[in-house]
Amino acid sequence: MRFLKLSPAYLLLLPFFIIMGVFFVMPLFLIVAYSFMAAGPYGGVVHQFSLDAYLQILFEKDFDGNLHFSPAYLEVFLRSVKLAGVCTLLCVLAGFPTAYHMATRPPEKRNLWIMLVTIPFWTNLLIRTYAWMLVLRNEGLVNNFLLYFGIIKEPLPLLYNGFAVGLGLLYSYLPFMILPIYSSLERMDWRLTEAAADLYAGRWQTLFRVTIPLAMPGIIAGSVLVFIPAIGSFLASDLLGGGKQMMLGNLIQLQFGFSRNWPFGAAASVILMAIVMLGMMLMARKAKDVKGLV
Repeated sequence: MRFLKLSPAYLLLLPFFIIMGVFFVMPLFLIVAYSFMAAGPYGGVVHQFSLDAYLQILFEKDFDGNLHFSPAYLEVFLRSVKLAGVCTLLCVLAGFPTAYHMATRPPEKRNLWIMLVTIPFWTNLLIRTYAWMLVLRNEGLVNNFLLYFGIIKEPLPLLYNGFAVGLGLLYSYLPFMILPIYSSLERMDWRLTEAAADLYAGRWQTLFRVTIPLAMPGIIAGSVLVFIPAIGSFLASDLLGGGKQMMLGNLIQLQFGFSRNWPFGAAASVILMAIVMLGMMLMARKAKDVKGLV
């Protein structure tokens, strides 16, 4: 009787549980389940337990079925982590000064700066990536400018390399770093910087001992928002890297597409989620420590 009396209240949560189950739990369950199945001969999966998908990440089988260590896929994982980490670091270095400039503008001008930062989101990412290809190619804007003024004698190889991929990631995810830092700086009590100046602190001392610590929650939030999508990105590495700088996103797309090895693609997705969860746990721990200090 008590359950029946409380059941109408629980019914209000039913849409939430349905949405979470259909759009979050079920796809995650399918991916994890597929990663422990065998690959079908013509795509899909064979419903039998197998660890071949996870073994394939580090090993490959010869004609006799013996396993041999193969670092090819491990290099893809490490490259993805490295590029995502470098992208996050560059976003911090470029995003903090931008957010600081925005937060120190008069209130009536801040909305204009926010609009300028978010304008790239108004255009499809695919179109923006193709635009960078036109800028970086041998006959592109950069090389033509340098050749016209005699700075270089032949076009620079700016496209289809790690530099182009890093630049594409930086351009794509920089706003995700600027806005959280700006949000932290906007709420900061600027009288603290004045107090630091009254205590004979220089500009750099004030920056590193007052401003940056107070903006650290925004920096951590922005790092999470940049690192997570960057490590699974495939568009920049596919177009700007020319397929030479494969990342986890490209590997997963390839397995579910051309290779039709669904279990291996699912296993790579599970490992990607594990890396992301580990990164978020470290960021959450760092944020907790920062909050305790502040």
